[in-house]
Amino acid sequence: MKSKKYNEDLKAKTPAELQKDLTAAKKELFNLRFQNATNQLDNTARIREVRKNIARIQTVMTQKTNAAE
Repeated sequence: MKSKKYNEDLKAKTPAELQKDLTAAKKELFNLRFQNATNQLDNTARIREVRKNIARIQTVMTQKTNAAE
């Protein structure tokens, strides 16, 4: 259910907001990977969650560009 709400929120955003969210998610993923490599990361499941969120954002962006054409 959590991802369904997240997808609805993404679909309501503009392409500029989606790009901003994508950039933030990629930075977060980089930081999580860095923490994991230095054994400072407690919740390793967060990496998978952020990767899936990045994929969701990219999917919505693609859908919006295809709908605009």
